[in-house]
Amino acid sequence: MSELPASERSLRFCMITTFYPPYNFGGDGIFVQRLAEALVARGHRVTIIHCIDAYRLGGGKEPTAPVVHEPNIEVHALESGGGILSPLVTHQLAVPGFKSRAIRRILEDNTFDVIHFHNISLVGGPGILAYGNAVKLYTAHEYWLVCPLSTLWQMQRQPCTAKRCFRCMVDAGKPPQWWRYTSWLQHNLEHVDALIAPSQFTIRKHHEMGLDADFTHIPNFLPRADTVPPEDASPVSEKNERPYFLAIGRLEQSKGFQRAINVFREFTDADLLIVGSGQYETQLHEMASGLEHIRLLGKLPYAQLISLYRNAVAVIVPSIWFEPFGLIVLEAFAQHTPVIVNNAGALPELIADSGGGIVYDDDAGLQQAVETLLHSPQQRNSLGQKGHAAYLAKWTEETHLKQYFALIDNVSKRRQQTSVTS
Repeated sequence: MSELPASERSLRFCMITTFYPPYNFGGDGIFVQRLAEALVARGHRVTIIHCIDAYRLGGGKEPTAPVVHEPNIEVHALESGGGILSPLVTHQLAVPGFKSRAIRRILEDNTFDVIHFHNISLVGGPGILAYGNAVKLYTAHEYWLVCPLSTLWQMQRQPCTAKRCFRCMVDAGKPPQWWRYTSWLQHNLEHVDALIAPSQFTIRKHHEMGLDADFTHIPNFLPRADTVPPEDASPVSEKNERPYFLAIGRLEQSKGFQRAINVFREFTDADLLIVGSGQYETQLHEMASGLEHIRLLGKLPYAQLISLYRNAVAVIVPSIWFEPFGLIVLEAFAQHTPVIVNNAGALPELIADSGGGIVYDDDAGLQQAVETLLHSPQQRNSLGQKGHAAYLAKWTEETHLKQYFALIDNVSKRRQQTSVTS
């Protein structure tokens, strides 16, 4: 290994993840894409391995436009002859299964310096952690290490505080994972050099749920280039003459949008704009029926979201599950917009680290926060400025990569010392 720091060398990275844009549902795939693009922009090369079969198993729609990736990002979108049977085998047996040969060939045909595992739930399970000989990292984007559903959302209605995995899986209509009652996961984690978590809350929650492992805290990031809309973006906010609050995300029950609608049912001094799509969309439309100041806008291009963020009184993040991070918060801060967050998961941690918003505990607290920021522009702007300053100091790609490369250097030194003494 060269004595130069990792950031000053040209490294080869392999990112292994179940989902990757455009075959992607949530924030984990977006994060991998942003990390890959940040690395190649600094002269590194990145190979992506992801599973199209898993995306189709989840009901994902096929991309309508040609898939184009950045230069120096080599993407292996795996499809097997088994189709959706492939991720089902991985789910049940905790090994790559039908994808094993293809993944091994990619790893053997390339000399990678770093193999970074992300969401491996359906691309390889714990068994894939033994593959390859490079520096190995794993990022806990959700709670897959301690939860078969990855979400700690119990019985499809509440955060999980006491594990009842078998009942929860049956309730969700999914087959139980018997390998979770063995030492298979812990055995394969021994192949990983470092576990990464985006928040201190995520680390604590993994420990509370029984995982005996050390984590390195490296917060997620938002590239500065993604904070400026292109000139041809047509902001939806220009159509809104009244002040508005903004809520963005997957429209799922665990995201808590229904509670925001309940508050705005009585609070009519400002509009509530909800952006996103998901399984709970029909129910939310029904809740907002007849309320003209509550608008569900569907899924919008990110360029339009930037304008919506910038002109909102505040962004409401009403999640009632254990959010591992809160990218929506960073996106608001990047536009000098404060946030109002539910007191759950990592969201309060981001407010404590920034001073850029208000934390509430119940519907009354949410209404009070909304009224406060609507009627006090000075406080609204002050919180927005604090959030923006914290974003620049803590959550840009430059800050993230500084910590990321420092971790790689530490792992490399540790591996070298172990090699010398063994």
